[in-house]
Amino acid sequence: MDFATLIQILDSTLRLATPLLLACLAGIGASLALSAVHGLASITFRGNQLISGVAINFLASGLTVLVGQNWFALGGRTPALTEGRFQPITLPLAETLAPVPVLGPIYSDLISGHSALVYLAFALVPASWWLLNRTRFGLRLRAVGENPAAVDTAGVSVVGIRFAAVAICGVLCGLAGAYLATALSAGFVKEMTAGRGYIALAALIFAKWRPFAAMGACLLFGLLEAVANRFQNIDLGVMVLPVQFMQALPYVLTVVILAGFVGKAIPPRAGGEPYVKER
Repeated sequence: MDFATLIQILDSTLRLATPLLLACLAGIGASLALSAVHGLASITFRGNQLISGVAINFLASGLTVLVGQNWFALGGRTPALTEGRFQPITLPLAETLAPVPVLGPIYSDLISGHSALVYLAFALVPASWWLLNRTRFGLRLRAVGENPAAVDTAGVSVVGIRFAAVAICGVLCGLAGAYLATALSAGFVKEMTAGRGYIALAALIFAKWRPFAAMGACLLFGLLEAVANRFQNIDLGVMVLPVQFMQALPYVLTVVILAGFVGKAIPPRAGGEPYVKER
């Protein structure tokens, strides 16, 4: 490979990567802005976190449609992306191992063929576990969730730790939104999350705030959604299950899991409680 060819490859790669990077940064920036509002309402002004979260959710739902209509005049949608999307990545040896029974299809069809953000999400699970359990920040973060007064007595800013946690959440939510708009779909449409944020919250409660267990719960919900998309209008002989029933399965499971396990899942004792420093 000569130098000119290498330059052309690098130039085409940069041309493709630049809009993707800008899309991720835009998603992260918008999510961080809303996270800051949530932090001000619930941490600085000691408001109810649930009310603040629901209000911001409604604000974002309406604001995105308003901005989209104002910019593109497509009813709140954005134009379909033809380029500048996250493309599936074929992992090494995926095509070679495809004919191998059992393991081949699992590797080539199930593990391979996803976008970079999917693999990043999987990598962030052990990273989150390590951050929470093996770093000083993680120790302080868990302590703030259990006993913020003890953390404050040690000279650590409870407000600073909680704002840092909200900011980290904003970054992750921004990446999730960028994935929906530039990888899973080819643009933004109204209510494209379809309640997945609430399902993620249910998965977190079901997993008792443990990263690997939360990943397993999310995979379970994802499996049900994939089953609903793959198998529609199932004929049971005596009756036909409508497609709406299959589409409702992930949400029905959410209610069942919350009803059966939410009482057994013990949240952080100070979670959701505003901290008032004693004088």
